[in-house]
Formats: sequence, C-alpha cells, structure tokens
Amino acid sequence: MLNRVILIGRLTRDPELRYTPSGVAVTQFTIAVDRPFTSQGGEREADFIPVVTWRQLAETCANYLRKGRLTAVEGRIQVRNYENNEGKRVYVTEVIADNVRFLESNREGGSGGGQREENPFGGSSAGGNSNRSSNFSRSQDPFSDDGKPIDISDDDLPF
Repeated sequence: MLNRVILIGRLTRDPELRYTPSGVAVTQFTIAVDRPFTSQGGEREADFIPVVTWRQLAETCANYLRKGRLTAVEGRIQVRNYENNEGKRVYVTEVIADNVRFLESNREGGSGGGQREENPFGGSSAGGNSNRSSNFSRSQDPFSDDGKPIDISDDDLPF
C-alpha cells in the first residue's frame, strides 16, 4: 500500500508554530495549489490544503516560510477525527510533510534594510533527507556577476 503526496503551491499565511506538552515542535500552514484547468467562467481555481510538519522541520518552516512563498511539500495524507464542542464528529484531512522545499529565494522586498535571512539548507530545502545543499557565500559562487565578461571557447559549447 502507498500513501504519498507531492504538492507545489503558495502559502496562504505564515506558518503557526506550537509545541506539544512534551515539548515537540509542530507547525501548521495551508498551501494553495492551482487546479490544472479553468472554471466555465475562465477563472483559475485552487485547492487549499492543510499541511503539518513536526520536530526540526517544523521549526525550520516556521523560521523561513512566509505567506505567498512558493513551496513544494512531500508527505502523506492523514485523516483524523474528533468531537467538537457541540458534540459533532469533525473529520480533518491534512498532509503530514516529511520534506519541504523552498522554491523561491528568501529576499525581502523594500523594507528589509539590506539584510538577508540565511537559509540553513542553502536556500533550497528542508526536511528529513540528508541531500541538503552546501551553503555558499557570495565570494565562493562561481556564477556570481563580478562585472567582467565571461570567456567561453568554442570547445565549451555543446552545439
């Protein structure tokens, strides 16, 4: 049996970080995932999917994800239920994420004062996998623009 889901969407609000009574971090957020078709009126529709992350991944998501950011989520679907204050049974379907990838750079617009938040995973991902990117500084980046033309010989071109 298989229960695996991969979603790409934008956060509808900043993640909510909480801690269980035993001190385990848990974060909840919702991503809006566009449907691959338009409605009869020609409008694009989206599904709003709740996501839950636990432990270190929860703290990382709370620190680096913000409303509107494009994000990929990998995990499993979980359905749980509880009885609300009115005595009615409520069913909740959510994605329990074990890998979250940040698909946009972490640049702040306008009021950032020139400061840039550093992503501990090299600006690309967070999660339980050990294939994390190296964290390069600007001076180590071989593709940084230093204002000089790039010398490429004909032997370097693939065509």
